[in-house]
Amino acid sequence: MPRYMITYLGGDQPSSPEEGKQHMAKYMDWLSSLGDSAVSPANPLKNTSTVNPDGTVTTGGSTRMSGYTIIEVDSMDAALSIAKSCPFLDIGGSLEVSELVEMPGHK
Repeated sequence: MPRYMITYLGGDQPSSPEEGKQHMAKYMDWLSSLGDSAVSPANPLKNTSTVNPDGTVTTGGSTRMSGYTIIEVDSMDAALSIAKSCPFLDIGGSLEVSELVEMPGHK
C-alpha cells in the first residue's frame, strides 16, 4: 500500500497556553482517528541547519516546514481527504501531501 508524507508548513503560534492545549488535544484526536494508517505520526522539527553546496552551514532552513506525518492509505485521494481534516489548517498552516517512492533494494 502506498505511503504519503503530510508536510506541515507555517502555522500560527497559540496566543495562550490554554489555546495551545486545546489545539494539541484536537490534533491528538485527529491522529488517533487515523488508526493504523498513521505509520509515523507527529514528527515535529526544530533547530534546523542548512548545509550549503560549498560545505558551509547556516542556521535555519529555506522552507517553513515544521514537521511531518507519514500515512499508509490506498490512494492520493484518500491521503488528501485525511489532510483536509487535519486541525493544523485551523491555525493558519498549510499541508503538502506527497507520495513516498520506495527505492529498489531498500525497505
